[in-house]
Amino acid sequence: MTSLTQRNSGLVQRRTEASRSAAAADKEKSPDEDEHESRRGEEDDDDKGDAKETRLTLMEEVLLLGLKDREGYTSFWNDCISSGLRGCMLIELAIRGRLQLEASGMRRKSLLSRKVICKSDAPTGDMLLDEALKHVKETQPPETVQSWIELLSGETWNPLKLHYQLRNVRERLAKNLVEKGVLTTEKQNFLLFDMTTHPLTNNTIKQRLVRKVQEAVLEKWVNDPQRMDKRVLALLFLAHSSDVLENAFAPLLDDQYDLAMKRVRMLLDLEPEAEAAKSGANELLWAVVAAFTK
Repeated sequence: MTSLTQRNSGLVQRRTEASRSAAAADKEKSPDEDEHESRRGEEDDDDKGDAKETRLTLMEEVLLLGLKDREGYTSFWNDCISSGLRGCMLIELAIRGRLQLEASGMRRKSLLSRKVICKSDAPTGDMLLDEALKHVKETQPPETVQSWIELLSGETWNPLKLHYQLRNVRERLAKNLVEKGVLTTEKQNFLLFDMTTHPLTNNTIKQRLVRKVQEAVLEKWVNDPQRMDKRVLALLFLAHSSDVLENAFAPLLDDQYDLAMKRVRMLLDLEPEAEAAKSGANELLWAVVAAFTK
């Protein structure tokens, strides 16, 4: 009995000494090691953040598809991307629960004749989105989707409504992508003038975006727009309307390209009114689609 008590007391003593040694080792750990571990934790968090495909807004994704990787600017001949980016803003705000269409009423008004109304004025954290949301909220009487695309683009003949135009949208979106580590900023000389360009610096995110667009109409094609992710569905429509969808399909083999374009045409041939009436559909998304495909 005495020997058992002695063994137990010896075990307790060894455990106590071990815990004391561990505590001393923690105290002696250099600040550099602590800093290294915390930095490693932050890098892990950044990796998790990069893995999130929703990290970019619809506007940023469309612009990224349109940007030339090395040159850092969109095609000078692309006159569609401006209105396309405004359509992106409306759908982004709708997906985030900030905007919606007014009720269709007893007379079942069409998507393009229904007004856009503010559902929530809570800030989104994105300056462009918040600016567009502020315009929609403060405008009385409300405007239609088609009108908002024109007003936010500055394509209006009414001088009293020119203040609705969102200025320098592409440059502001590019700066957002610079802050997110996707692009960088350079100055380029074009004989008569200097221009700020934003070449690609993180090819991983660009390729992830391209793969997402390709897979949506190839490996992950579901043949039913109601079962597609709303953000991916909107990206396909808006990339086409902005004339940048071809850039995502350019690396495909001929057979894959033909199949991808065939399925995109299937989407474009859909009737927005019928799709918007289905359960779970986002009406404002289909109103934007109708504005670009009518």
